[in-house]
Amino acid sequence: MKLRDLDAYLRNLLRIDDFAGTDSSWNGIQIECSDKDVARLAVAVDAAAESAARAALWGADLLFVHHGLFWGTATAVTGVHYRRLKEFLDHDMALYAAHLPLDAHEQLGNNAQMADRLELTDRRPFGEYKGITIGWAGSLPQPMTTDEVAQTLFGTTDDLLGVLPFGPERSESVGIISGGAPHEVEQAIDTGLDLYITGDASHTIYHHCLEAGINVMFAGHYMTETWGVRAVAGRLKEELGLETTFVDLPTGL
Repeated sequence: MKLRDLDAYLRNLLRIDDFAGTDSSWNGIQIECSDKDVARLAVAVDAAAESAARAALWGADLLFVHHGLFWGTATAVTGVHYRRLKEFLDHDMALYAAHLPLDAHEQLGNNAQMADRLELTDRRPFGEYKGITIGWAGSLPQPMTTDEVAQTLFGTTDDLLGVLPFGPERSESVGIISGGAPHEVEQAIDTGLDLYITGDASHTIYHHCLEAGINVMFAGHYMTETWGVRAVAGRLKEELGLETTFVDLPTGL
């Protein structure tokens, strides 16, 4: 399909225009390709030179990412920014970004996908950011240790940034906000949750979590934000027949 048609599909699917004025990301098409059919789509968490190079090597017509190249105000096309853009232009490969729309989506979003994996019941929107709720909370199907939750989500406990084990040994209720939301633990405390899961860690919330008696899992920004792009790839393959691949470039952070 043509890039403009894919853009229309994604803007409707992810309700991208609803986040205009809230999200600093330039969501949508960030780099065009020629007027060719988009048949092969790569997805990645980050738009970087390496993710672009790997996508191009696979033969992608478009790279769909959570973290694009354009944020806030315009950036001069020099240095690293120039080299990243050149990778796309040299290979006639488009770039598409979906930041908050992909965190917040009730089916394909990072947080919804993690809630699905944990089989949360009594699910409810959770985690307000700039007036928009982007996370999910709910009850685990049975009480679980923090290690068991990590194993269910990520298949390991080795790659976590850290855990604050200040709540019950086995958690029954969980709140999830992917990426950089350590300070939103306040909302989990106010809601009375046993466990809060996010990506980034922060020293400044340690004592507050200790005194509030809540478990916190800092699972890493990257590991909490692979979910959405992979879910979008699956949807586009199923509904539009596009060939898709996931470019996995973990940062350990």
